[in-house]
Amino acid sequence: MDTKLLKINSDGYAYASEILKSGGLVAFPTETVYGLGANALNSDAVAEIYTAKKRPNFNPLIVHVLNLETAQKFAVFNKDTLLLANKFWPGPLTVVAPIKNKTNLSKLITAGLDTVAIRVPAHPVARKLLETFNGPIAAPSANPSGSISSTSAAHVKSGLGGRIQAILNGGKCDVGLESTIILSNNGQCNILRSGGISEKEIEEVLGYKISQNQNPDTPISPGQLSSHYAPNANLRMNVIKADEDEYMIGFGDVVGQLNLSSQGNLIEAATNLFAYLHMADEDAITLGKTKIAIAKIPMHGLGVAINDRLTRASTPKS
Repeated sequence: MDTKLLKINSDGYAYASEILKSGGLVAFPTETVYGLGANALNSDAVAEIYTAKKRPNFNPLIVHVLNLETAQKFAVFNKDTLLLANKFWPGPLTVVAPIKNKTNLSKLITAGLDTVAIRVPAHPVARKLLETFNGPIAAPSANPSGSISSTSAAHVKSGLGGRIQAILNGGKCDVGLESTIILSNNGQCNILRSGGISEKEIEEVLGYKISQNQNPDTPISPGQLSSHYAPNANLRMNVIKADEDEYMIGFGDVVGQLNLSSQGNLIEAATNLFAYLHMADEDAITLGKTKIAIAKIPMHGLGVAINDRLTRASTPKS
């Protein structure tokens, strides 16, 4: 299969929309990472996502829609999820909510659960595609399952080229980390996956302390597998000085071949994270390194999400 690289113009959007309508797969940029999109109402198309990514079929998918009104056609929102949606949408927040009865979403999206993960993206390319397609799009990150997420069209082409029909080339993603995923149930909000919106920001909206449930026995949202986001080389965290066989990614004053942010800026570090892991994976081979080492990242703000991704990336694949 020849994977076409589409330009961001009316022809590109029309072509991508027709692919989705015919049951094909299109990768597209969001403000977080590139997503791998399929018609969320077509089970055959959704099944192709699992095939292309080699993704476990017990791992749910996120549905992308244009606005809250559309989201409410598929999911039941309570007081807390409405507050959060109104505050952070469009943006990097995914809400896990009870799926509405008699919805025509593909059952493959929920992996057999009675909840659905749904969000409204902010990226103009994602929004224009949703508008042109005029329907919900199921879209996990556009990379082979368990590997580094894609923050550019080149990353998508490298990982999924020949397996999908097209990529909308929208340049580099702004946030660089996947969306924060939350579940609100019985008056309590849980973070299922840390991401582009911090725990503190959510607590400020809700007015109470929230909890985290990021490693359940059975995944109830994307990004909860213990081994995920991993480069090909083994990864070691919290390193001050790399060993001889390690490629070093620094942060702040800790130097390396790359530095997520020499100023110690967590927003810059989050934006660079996946792109630098891709670069380190490639450069390590050239330099004769077999491992990747990464400096310690503070555990506050976006640092929580960065450490979550690095912990999963450093977990041996089963």
